[in-house]
Amino acid sequence: MAAIDVNEQLNQILKKSQAPAENKILPDEIAALTSAFLASRPDANDIRPKAYVVLSAICQGYRNATEADKEAEAATRSITSLFQSRIVGLLGETDETSLITGVCSLEALFQVDPKAASVIFIQDGLVENLMDSVDLSPSALLCQEVAHLLGQACGHKACRAVVTPKIIRWLEFKSRQSDDLTLRGASSVALIKLSKGAGSDAPEDGTAEVRIGQTDELAQTMVDIVVSGQIASAVNAVEGLAYLSTDPTVKEDLAKNPTFLKQLFALVPSPKRTSTIRKGLDATLIYGIIVVICNITAFRPRFSEEQSQVEKLKRMAKAGKGSSDAAEVNDILDNDEHVKARIRLLISAGALPVFPAAIASSDSPSVRSLVGKTLLSIVEDKENRGKVLQAGGSKVLQTVIKQALSSQSDLGKDKSSTLDAAELESIQALAKLAITSAPVQVLGPNIGAMYDVIRPFSILLQHPSSNLLQRFEAIMALTNLASYSADLASRIAKADGLLNRVELLLLEDHTLIRRASVELICNLIAGSDETFERYSGETSNSANKIHVLLALSDVEDLPTRLAASGALATVTAAPTACNALISLQFERHRFLPIMTQLIDPSALPSSVDEEHPLETDPGLAHRGVVCVTNVFMAVSDSKIRQRLCKEAQESGLLQALSQLIKGQGVVTDPSIVQQAAGAIKALLPQ
Repeated sequence: MAAIDVNEQLNQILKKSQAPAENKILPDEIAALTSAFLASRPDANDIRPKAYVVLSAICQGYRNATEADKEAEAATRSITSLFQSRIVGLLGETDETSLITGVCSLEALFQVDPKAASVIFIQDGLVENLMDSVDLSPSALLCQEVAHLLGQACGHKACRAVVTPKIIRWLEFKSRQSDDLTLRGASSVALIKLSKGAGSDAPEDGTAEVRIGQTDELAQTMVDIVVSGQIASAVNAVEGLAYLSTDPTVKEDLAKNPTFLKQLFALVPSPKRTSTIRKGLDATLIYGIIVVICNITAFRPRFSEEQSQVEKLKRMAKAGKGSSDAAEVNDILDNDEHVKARIRLLISAGALPVFPAAIASSDSPSVRSLVGKTLLSIVEDKENRGKVLQAGGSKVLQTVIKQALSSQSDLGKDKSSTLDAAELESIQALAKLAITSAPVQVLGPNIGAMYDVIRPFSILLQHPSSNLLQRFEAIMALTNLASYSADLASRIAKADGLLNRVELLLLEDHTLIRRASVELICNLIAGSDETFERYSGETSNSANKIHVLLALSDVEDLPTRLAASGALATVTAAPTACNALISLQFERHRFLPIMTQLIDPSALPSSVDEEHPLETDPGLAHRGVVCVTNVFMAVSDSKIRQRLCKEAQESGLLQALSQLIKGQGVVTDPSIVQQAAGAIKALLPQ
């Protein structure tokens, strides 16, 4: 049949696919569709991709019409009945073309709708008849396609149950032959999937075993295929390694093989040259390569001590009796030091340029998400961050984040909570870079790029799925941005819901979170008029916020005290803030003692002295002097000044200021000493 005829039929089927239950797809149309999957047809490169689109549209049409579990089962039955007769009929033929067409069709169905494909695959006698056909007519192409089909099927539990020892022996034999690398790779992938699935399929007592090649033997086979440089065969090899590279021993072996790594990375087409690889192969390869890199660089999930013990027991139980040593070795190989060492090896072998090339060559959301996850692992070590920036890692992350946010907007989802939790890893990776480097180094001189990252950092801070570390790093990144310019600080302050969330975190028990929140508030007060007004206004809400800053100026953590007292020093430039602090002093008698604590704790009288008074430093003393100077100079009423003077004497503040003026404090800066003198002068009766 001419290509134009197949195209026309595929177009006709595609129109019906929107509602396949209503627009019945005819048997001859199903025959045309299945024939389009034949790998050996001369127009396969053009026809097969379209056939996949049509098949996907048909299956999705049935799936979209159902939602509940029972209805989903009905959809599976409908899809199965649509294709079963044709596929089973082809697999029952004796001529090679029919057999390969049936195998390719079922393989395609596995990729589009594995539930329906599994129902057909496990039909009584189908696999046995197929393997008999391979024995009778063992052509290279038929063997390759059967191995590919088995590879698809072995990824599903129901199908693994019908894989017989005879099939396993056939796969093992084909995985060891060296004449056909494509067949060798496809057979090895099937064995790997069978092996990985067997652990979860077997009873928990560990009595069931699957007799297949050892992991290291299969991994070496995959490595040899990649090193050979044959791209068509490498697709299978990379898929196999994507499964095997979750094993710590395999990770170590792969990371220590620079020849393999360089050949693996070379498979990702450079944006500067036109790839000669078929698009389908290109996409599959890129995804598999990124999965392998991601697995090798992945840190173990952060668990509490109790969770770690539970996970260790689970791994040991799963491994079976006599394998505690292996479990211990795996624990060691997956510790942070080994992961960091593997990452350094990958960077040396040229892993970093792979990420911009992969993003440029693939429009897959899965690839973008994995790139973000991998870069997050890489920038965990501060020593790698400069190299990531030099390799364009920041631009890669910005692209990944932009695409993720655009996808949400396309779906009409604007709220941050709708962003998938996995996408937060890309934002976190960019935040890590923004914490340790100047904004211009991370984002470039374009101020627009700095504006653009405010939203994702705000999402990372506020997302319901973000963990404490992600929130901390989001705040730190925003703090660094806010310190870059007043314009950026103003834009950060206006981010939807951000200030409210940060102010809640001011009350967080975790010291680092609380410290980072105070530092961000301090920078926003200094750079944003809106935030300054929020804290220095005449409302009771502003007074409450000032009270929080005052309380945080009296905590044990020195950086928190510095940031909180710095924020107070800034807002006391407004008379309304000074009045709020005076009111707090008269109501609770805490403002002046805290200022004494900042300037010189030794001046605190015994009546207000604490058991373990906090130490001071020049920065705290300077901030305390600025606060009391601003407050005292804002007083115009003689009665209030008189009362303040009395309480300043009782709290030891006047003594602390006097000692500072005499050079007995921690501050020697003449300008600060002069301010202290001005504070006393402003307070004393005139």
